Amino acid sequence: MAQIINEQDIINAICLSQAYYKNIRPEDVLVELTYDDDAGFGAEVDVKGQIEMLNTAAMIGALRVWIKDVLHGDPFSTGIELVLEDEQGIIAILS
Repeated sequence: MAQIINEQDIINAICLSQAYYKNIRPEDVLVELTYDDDAGFGAEVDVKGQIEMLNTAAMIGALRVWIKDVLHGDPFSTGIELVLEDEQGIIAILS
């Protein structure tokens, strides 16, 4: 059965992932999710004024950290599909 991760939890996953890799607190990370017809899904990440753009693969990597640490699932056997929904924004469907 598929599970849905909402837009806020995707942002939380990116904050958590950035905190792990940069040895900072998740609340020190600001994230804005993006979608472009040509580039696909992405995220603009602001850590103490330093802006970094994440591509789809980096977002999937952050979601794998979320699956492992928050959902207590197997991050590598879980399929992750990012979807742009009209009402919900960007969501992730886990299978």
